[in-house]
Amino acid sequence: MDIKQLKYFYVIAEEGQITSAAKRLHIAQPPLSYQLKSLEDELGVKLFERGSRNVTLTDAGHILYKRAQQILSLTKSTVDELTDFKDGAYGTLSIGTVSSSGASLLDSRLSIFHNKYPFINFEIYEGNTYELLKSLTKGIIEIAIVRTPFNNSEINSILLPKEPMVAAMVKDLSWTDNKIIDITELKNKPLIFYRRFERLILKACSDSNFEPTVFCKNDDARTSLLWANAGLGIAIVPKSSIKLIGSSNIIFKEIDNEDLSTQIAIIWSKKGYLSSAGKNFLSLF
Repeated sequence: MDIKQLKYFYVIAEEGQITSAAKRLHIAQPPLSYQLKSLEDELGVKLFERGSRNVTLTDAGHILYKRAQQILSLTKSTVDELTDFKDGAYGTLSIGTVSSSGASLLDSRLSIFHNKYPFINFEIYEGNTYELLKSLTKGIIEIAIVRTPFNNSEINSILLPKEPMVAAMVKDLSWTDNKIIDITELKNKPLIFYRRFERLILKACSDSNFEPTVFCKNDDARTSLLWANAGLGIAIVPKSSIKLIGSSNIIFKEIDNEDLSTQIAIIWSKKGYLSSAGKNFLSLF
């Protein structure tokens, strides 16, 4: 059993299909099937139950899958460490970001980093906080930029200053010229918000003795803003998120409520490998 066979096995287990695994590995299906059969013959156990379209792990396959995760992760970390040279001045930095923090990645810090380390390339992965935490654990990304609240004891974090939530709407839905509003002014208004902030918003409304009128919950701050821009309701988003959709018909009112706030967090795994480039990036924060 070699690393190549182990990688082939792992990808088949992840995909659940030999066909899709072959596409992901950029090889033909017959050689992949042959490698799997050779691995099973060498180990003397059946690793997959084969169906008409899909394959599922056997008990023995589950054991090897867990070991494969560890071995491949260690192999990747070893290669990364050996190729991480010149104090992080070269290489690729993999960063994950949620949509509502994407604009914050493009602030002056990134320009400063690029000017100092012009030969560092980036791979950006977008997803929700749960997906990015999973990617950190798997070693797919080194660093993630997310928003509070989140809960994971396996990560380190740097918290940026708190920022308020804003109510975003078209002019026709505005009831006041004030740039700052009290949360009670949102009573009976059709609210649109990113599901990530549901608990935070519902609690803030409850503490102000009213139940919000929820028009739409979604999984992306940009979706909230696009719906608000269409005049469908009032989006509640972090203040820095207003940059996400560029020019629009939206006006923004800051919600004066200390509990209705969020923070951007830069997070990385306590157990995973952090390259010199990653450490240099974190130093900006």
